[in-house]
Amino acid sequence: MSGSLGRAAAAAAVLRWGRVAGGGVRLAPGVRAAGSGAGGGQAERLDGLVKKDKVVVFLKGTPERPQCGFSNAVVQILRLHGVRDYAAYNVLDDPELRQGIKDYSNWPTIPQVYLNGEFVGGCDILLQMHQNGDLVEELKKLGIRSALLDEKKDEGSK
Repeated sequence: MSGSLGRAAAAAAVLRWGRVAGGGVRLAPGVRAAGSGAGGGQAERLDGLVKKDKVVVFLKGTPERPQCGFSNAVVQILRLHGVRDYAAYNVLDDPELRQGIKDYSNWPTIPQVYLNGEFVGGCDILLQMHQNGDLVEELKKLGIRSALLDEKKDEGSK
């Protein structure tokens, strides 16, 4: 994973089973969404967003209603690992956020995944990490136990 920028904080609305600004979609337990907010520079705002939670995803749509196949794949990978408590930002609600996160990460596509404030990559990278076991290890570093470990344990006891 690559390093991240500065230490500025950004305000973000935390919603649990609430209405998402502009989307009207209810989220699963633990998943939070944020509106565009105001004030501060774009880089500082983004820095605050990616560092606010252990797992942060910028996607098209919401975890409950992804609007593209790649965003859906990222959501499904996180679900497979039992990651339920993460921040999700819908870039379709905010064109400034959509372009800003691409500039911030120097990564041209959405979705984008951040672990512990550091950019991991998009769908292809997360899928590769899932397939080779690196995602289990990265989640462990964050204090998140992958549900796949429990699944393997259950299979071994049969």
